[in-house]
This record gives sequence, structure tokens and C-alpha cells, in this order.
Amino acid sequence: MIAIAGAKGGCGKTTAALGITEAFARAGTPTLAVDADRQLPDLHVTAGLEPEPTLAAVESHDSPTDVAQTSERADDALVLPAPRSSQSVDLQSTLEALKHTDSQVVVDCPSGAGPDVVEPMSVIDEILVVTDGTNRSVSAAKTTVDIARRLDVPVVGVLLNRCETVPEEVETSMDVPVLGTVPDRNPPLESPDVQAAYDDLVGRIRTSNGYTTGAMADRETERLSTGVDTIDSSLDGGLLPGTVVALSADPDGQSEFLLYELTTTRGTLYLTTERSESVVQHAIDTTIASAGKPTIRTLDSSNPLSEATKLVKQLPEGANLIIDSMRLLERQEPQSYSEFLNTVTEVMKETDGIAMLHCLNRAEKTNNRGTTEYFADVVFDLDVAVESDAVGHHLTIPKSRRERAPSEPITLDVSTQEIVGD
Repeated sequence: MIAIAGAKGGCGKTTAALGITEAFARAGTPTLAVDADRQLPDLHVTAGLEPEPTLAAVESHDSPTDVAQTSERADDALVLPAPRSSQSVDLQSTLEALKHTDSQVVVDCPSGAGPDVVEPMSVIDEILVVTDGTNRSVSAAKTTVDIARRLDVPVVGVLLNRCETVPEEVETSMDVPVLGTVPDRNPPLESPDVQAAYDDLVGRIRTSNGYTTGAMADRETERLSTGVDTIDSSLDGGLLPGTVVALSADPDGQSEFLLYELTTTRGTLYLTTERSESVVQHAIDTTIASAGKPTIRTLDSSNPLSEATKLVKQLPEGANLIIDSMRLLERQEPQSYSEFLNTVTEVMKETDGIAMLHCLNRAEKTNNRGTTEYFADVVFDLDVAVESDAVGHHLTIPKSRRERAPSEPITLDVSTQEIVGD
């Protein structure tokens, strides 16, 4: 259970609570947003839902999902409005009961620093503090952090609302991590930029130190190697189990070396859409990179999504998946393609491997490239540049939904037997 709090009214706390709830839901975690703000109970207004049934109805039903309303933007995002002033509710007891539901719970707390704030904050597991970039709001955020510490409740971090970047004075003055920024867009929750910001924020919350409450308590935290030491070291040991990676590169960028290195780490299903099985096998046998012994299958160009879905569903526990390249699949009908990516995401979560989707940049664009990158937890962008008498390979990570990405490019050396750092 995580509380969304901020001492200054108008900082966007309620919108953040709903945005985070919907981001959890998009990531596959059923989530319940609870309005604990009796001062200004407007979570249902922000969500565009009815004011009743309220939190008061929970005690007379077997499950809060029986009375909660569903967000129009995310099927697994539920909303419980605050009780009316005429309704008597033991808020602390009700929130304690919600801890035992199967859903992640997000609590929208009141603004300020009075007893109404302390009541819900004293029973939750973690607090995310919301502020905008103004001095008054940042000062109020520090007050919220102080309250949390007096209550001995961990602060998972700070969210900067309506900001494109983190002001230096904010990062240096706050003694808790700034987990993300949300740009100023209108309407905010409909904006792809805002949704992406909340998706990234939730990824960081899920991997923050000690955050293992609710539906995420049983997630693996062990890192899985990519097979490339420099990438692993930049990602604190590798990728989290179940990660889907979109590897973007030009056709002449030797990005297939990263695919081959991944096959050394675990058993791998290698689906090829352009080269034959024998051509891929020969490339692996003769590569200067390290390579394992993947199971190679060529997808039938007449019905690639159906065949790929069948093969993906047969993946064993802990196996990797490589699709080289995504071009044929990205040219399929959009709804069918989205359903396939949903399958890939779900299977990787169940089997705890790594999926690497090889996205080659070509002059002729595919309609579904944006969909690929949206579904991916992480985007690797490999850039090749001629530097003096050598060719430089640099990997940037523009998107990392589940964890912090390195801010500097990762330099790779593909001129040796293995891909290692300079």
C-alpha cells in the first residue's frame, strides 16, 4: 500500500494518484485507488466517475472490487471515492483491511500537515511525495517527508509534477530520491507523454530499495545477465526477470552481436523472420562475439503472428526469447500485433527470462514500431559512429520502465572475441 501525499494543495497530488494507479494497471498489476481526502474528495471527479459507492460501502461487501468503479483508461485500475461527511468510517481500520486484498492499493491523502493527513499515512507501507517545481511546493514536500519520518513510514521518493526536468536546487535540497518528472500537458491523463512518465515512475517504484508490498511482494529481484559485461555493470548486474527489451539499431550496426551474446546466458528461443535457420546458425557458429546454442525457428511469412504466439507460449521457465527482426511482425494488423505483444509480456513475466525484440531502422517505416517500443520495458538504442580510424558503438537507454537507466551512453567494443567495455 502506497500513499500519495503532498502538503501543498494544487500540486497535482490527486492526478498523480490516479496516473500511478493506471500505470500500475498497464504494467499488469490490478490496482485500487482510494480517496482518503475528506477535505477535498475529488479523486472520482479527476477520474470522471460517480461519487458513490464510497469507501464506506467496503465493510458491507466481501471485496472492495464489488463496489469500486473502473477507470475508463485502464481495465485493472479501480477507484473508491472518499466517504461523504454524513458517513461514519473508521478510516484506519478500513485501510488496514484493504492491505489484504489481491490488488496494489494507492491512497490519495489530504493536503496539509494536520491530523487528517496523519490518519491515513500512519497505516500505509510507503509514501510517495508529490510536488511541483515552485519553492512553496518544494518546502511543503519537505514537511511531508518530516511527517513520514516522525511516523516511521518509509518515503519511496519524490515526484515532480508539471516539470520537464529536475531543477538542480530541488535535487540538492531533497534528501530523498527524485523518482521522476511528469510534463505539463492538458488533459494530463490522456497525454501519451504523461502516461509514459507515470509508466517510468511505476517501474522505479517497483524496483526501489525495500519496496515489496502488495501484489509485488513475490517478484524476483535477482538480476539476469545480458551477456555483455558493460551493459550489466551499468544496470547494477543486468536486467530484472521478465524484462522485454526493444533493441533499436541500423542494419549495419552489428546489433546482432548483442543477440548472440544473450544466447550465452540461458536457453534461448531464436525466432528469425528474414534469414533462414541455416543462415542464422552459420552466423552464430562464425561470429567473433560469444554465442550459445539457441533453438532457432524461422517464422512463416504467411501467418507469422499465429506461429510466433504458439512458440512463445511454449517457452520453459527462465528461457530467453529473441525475435530477429520485428519488421515482418510489425507489418501485421495493429490489433493482432498488440495481442501478440501482450502474450510476449505475460509469458516473460511468468517464465522470468529476457525477451529481446530486434528493431532494425530502415528507410521504409513500419506502422507498429511505436507499439513495439510502448510495450517494451526497456529500449536499447545502438548508435554507430566513425571515430578517427575506428568505429565506435554506443548504447543509450532512452526508456526504462522498471528501473533507473544510466544517463551516459554505454561504450561497446565489438572488435574483440567478446563484447566488452573499452
